[in-house]
Amino acid sequence: MSEAIIHGFILALGLILALGAQNIFVFNQGALQPTFTKALPVIITASICDTFLITLAVLGVSLIVLSLAWLQIVIFGIGFIFLSYMGWSIWNSTLSTSEETSQLSAKKQITFALSVSLLNPHAILDTVGVIGTNAINYTGFEKLAFTLSCIMVSWLWFFGLAIVGRMIGRVETAGKWMIRLNKLSAIIIWLVAAYIGKELVDLIW
Repeated sequence: MSEAIIHGFILALGLILALGAQNIFVFNQGALQPTFTKALPVIITASICDTFLITLAVLGVSLIVLSLAWLQIVIFGIGFIFLSYMGWSIWNSTLSTSEETSQLSAKKQITFALSVSLLNPHAILDTVGVIGTNAINYTGFEKLAFTLSCIMVSWLWFFGLAIVGRMIGRVETAGKWMIRLNKLSAIIIWLVAAYIGKELVDLIW
């Protein structure tokens, strides 16, 4: 069982370390929110989404769903629209140096975290292709240990990411660094949206 736990931990850590829209958004909110508790909506939402995707991947449900071509087109299309809007919203929030205009409400945090987590086909396919296929090696309690280990990494990572963002945000109070962070976040999210758009075109044509 210890082998399954270590395997799940290393595998999940390797996947989640990659710089992506989900990570940059959690870090962004950790840095911009006035208190750590104000960033909890994005942390918890991202963690729950990863828990959901990992569970589906281990059970094999997501693989069956993503085998439907029309459903892939729907997911890619919605993902492209949401991520494009998300990037636009974050970019526009940089037009003012006021802290209040740079902070997203709990509702927006949750909405954006859901979209960047569940409507990012690339992330979903990684979860299915990597975690789902590796889970096949285990059964019973070993599979449960592998799954819980992967889930634990996500929760610890997102809390840690927001904490680091919070620490950096407290050091820089002039606002210029925060504006640059928002712009970087928007650009990365747009790049993910562009990639999804390309995949959508490939699926249709």
